[in-house]
Amino acid sequence: MGNILLRCFTGGDHSDDDCYPYYRPTSMPTPPPVIEVIHRQSGRIQQPASTSRPRPRPPLRRQSLDPHGCVASLVQDLFYFESTSMVPETLGQNVTSSKKAQVKWYRKILEAYKNLSLPLKTPSEAAQLVATALSRIQRADLEGILAFYNLPIPSVPAASASSDHHQSSLPEGVHNKCIGDGDGFSAYVDTANPRESANVPLEVHEMVIERTQARGARDYQKADALLRSLNKAGYRIITISGEEILAKKYRIRMRGVDAPELKMDNGKESKNALVKLIGGKRVTIYVYGQDQFGRYVGDIYCDNVFIQEEMLKSGHVWHFKNYDKRPEFAQWEREARAAHRGLFASKNPEKPWDWRRDQRTTNIPVY
Repeated sequence: MGNILLRCFTGGDHSDDDCYPYYRPTSMPTPPPVIEVIHRQSGRIQQPASTSRPRPRPPLRRQSLDPHGCVASLVQDLFYFESTSMVPETLGQNVTSSKKAQVKWYRKILEAYKNLSLPLKTPSEAAQLVATALSRIQRADLEGILAFYNLPIPSVPAASASSDHHQSSLPEGVHNKCIGDGDGFSAYVDTANPRESANVPLEVHEMVIERTQARGARDYQKADALLRSLNKAGYRIITISGEEILAKKYRIRMRGVDAPELKMDNGKESKNALVKLIGGKRVTIYVYGQDQFGRYVGDIYCDNVFIQEEMLKSGHVWHFKNYDKRPEFAQWEREARAAHRGLFASKNPEKPWDWRRDQRTTNIPVY
């Protein structure tokens, strides 16, 4: 499934009945041939000094690149790989995997690049492309290949090469009351973002205009009624620095972990641990898809910290191995168990999926 990058900010929402947006997969055009011209002009296609059949050499590692240079170097290497099936010579200085594995990486990145709907412009976009394409490799290798191109490290990527990034630049953070438990919370995205605004229904725009007119006419009863209708449609009016922002509401479920339910032992402790990590802060979410409850499932980062890693290492969540096979998740849980941290301080803590199964047998709805 596709990937959505969200910037979350204070929603001030106190309700539990959250709803999510949707994404639309996109297809991307083949990059323009001008890249090949740049490739040749750069002098990066070289020939060995002595062979009967000239053979190009893969590019060497870049030292210091400006933002445009980072993106251009990645694109050039991808086209070089397409022509020669060769990866950069010195990439092995940044990663531990074999050349065979590196070839597979570049094949995936090239495929993801060709599926882009818009050309890469910024290092962040290039980093997300790489992270999305290489969703299954070890984090150390992912960080290594990003460092090779002097790209920022966005985090563990999403699971699909098709991506649709939604960003907003709002300065606030996730409201504490929007954090439901140790593995889920509500987030909001500014609809001024071009990709988000394209999905705003016409009736929502009309309600916003009617509400503004009602407030101008001091018809606050009508304005409040329209605000409630906006909330039911999954949107919020949020005030940031005196300016009203129309925001889309998302329900987020952390991928690969399962926290104790609030009514379980350690349920409140797990929620409080998540509040300490992301409460009032901006977070970045890499979304893999939606679960059966309509929640968007993704990896969460805050202040360059991988939140699932922190929650697992502190023993506040379980590795949800039926839905996520990443070996590092299992390792982090083992570390918490060995140190008797969090819920693993108990000899035999109840698993949340077992608890929910038992609740369902008594017809009690749990999510």
